[in-house]
Amino acid sequence: MATETAPARIPRGLTKVVGASLIGTTIEWYDYFLYGSAAALVFGKVFFPKADPLTGTLLSFLTYAIGFAARPIGALVFGHFGDRLGRKKLLVISLLMMGTATALIGCVPGYATLGAAAPILLTVLRLVQGFALGGEWGGAVLLVSEHGDAKRRGFWASWPQGGAPLGNLLAVGVLSLMTTVQTDAAFVAWGWRIPFLLSALLVGVGLWIRLGVDESPLFKEAQQRAEARKATGGHEQPPLIAVLRQHWRDILVAMGARMAENISYYVIVTFVLAYCVEHLKLQKQTALNAVLIGSAVQFCLIPLFGALSDRIGRKPVYLFGAVGTGAWAWAFFALLDTKSFPALVLAVTIGLVFHSAMYAPQAAFFSELFETRMRFSGASIGAQFASVAAGAPAPLIAVALLQSYGNSTPISVYVSLAAVVTVVALLCARETRGSALDRPEPGAETTALTESASV
Repeated sequence: MATETAPARIPRGLTKVVGASLIGTTIEWYDYFLYGSAAALVFGKVFFPKADPLTGTLLSFLTYAIGFAARPIGALVFGHFGDRLGRKKLLVISLLMMGTATALIGCVPGYATLGAAAPILLTVLRLVQGFALGGEWGGAVLLVSEHGDAKRRGFWASWPQGGAPLGNLLAVGVLSLMTTVQTDAAFVAWGWRIPFLLSALLVGVGLWIRLGVDESPLFKEAQQRAEARKATGGHEQPPLIAVLRQHWRDILVAMGARMAENISYYVIVTFVLAYCVEHLKLQKQTALNAVLIGSAVQFCLIPLFGALSDRIGRKPVYLFGAVGTGAWAWAFFALLDTKSFPALVLAVTIGLVFHSAMYAPQAAFFSELFETRMRFSGASIGAQFASVAAGAPAPLIAVALLQSYGNSTPISVYVSLAAVVTVVALLCARETRGSALDRPEPGAETTALTESASV
């Protein structure tokens, strides 16, 4: 019986690592989502006041989308150095960069003061945010995955994923509070800046926690093996080159798996604000409260779906979410169009239930696709390159479709097509549940022995 209960023990230091990763990702997603929510509600008026409301929102989402362009660059840079120097160091750097950029956004004067320079400065800081987030996700989920055990990896690795809804909950919650206690004029004039300036305080807390965790034990072992190969004359191929040569199929699977997850999320939590306020003429507070409730439910669901993926596999849980997302895209807007608050809450919440089924197992799934020495690079590239084609243009495409057709039907088609892409990618993927993360890199031993013999 002792051998059966042993795996149930929590690995030493794991809860501390999980807590640090969750808090860190929450702060970074707070910073990132704060921009998206502000773009939907206020940036059009502050930085693009000469455009009509819907066009101003479209221009705001354009600066929002530009941040996604920097995420693959961040994935490449942070992935390379994360596989060379360690997960922890790069996570500290990403948190500092994100927090600094977010606080500075709160200081950028509007168009009335700086003219065209105002949206340019806003865009530059958004690029810094995107670059930092490109390195954050991979490091946070890998730090947890590489500390845990295979039996419950889906559950433990899902906790950093909870940072997304929790960060969005904080971002929308602070904005909701500001719109409640202020007039619209005061909120547009200066109130929206306060949530951005608060980021400086949150980053201080996050750094204090992250600096106290240990480096990934699997990374330390991989580093020792790499040093041993070098000592015997073995050649150490750069992680970025190695992962592109050996795992290009897995990278494509990860990118395809992200399409429905990424597109649906930004439609549900970001575009929905613009749709409700600009198209349905509802109050900001009504839309914000619906997203608040849905995000709170999602935070509770993510570890449950993560645990379910440990029992039945990553693919079945992920497929449930993808298929559900494609179907719910049609009911989602029908419920919004009723302009009923309970219907809004139902639309957002059920949408986030299906998103959770994809997002929760994603951390363990992507981690299990790659070997330790190239895991940061592989997971980050697969996740962040997909975001350029998925999450970046999602609000833009949704607004453009709404402008062109005047109704939500084309947007539902858009989300459903993304779900089809994800389903196809998952059907082409291998089940990774239970995979050992400390498996050797393909060809590593052979390469080392061959080159050592040649010396």
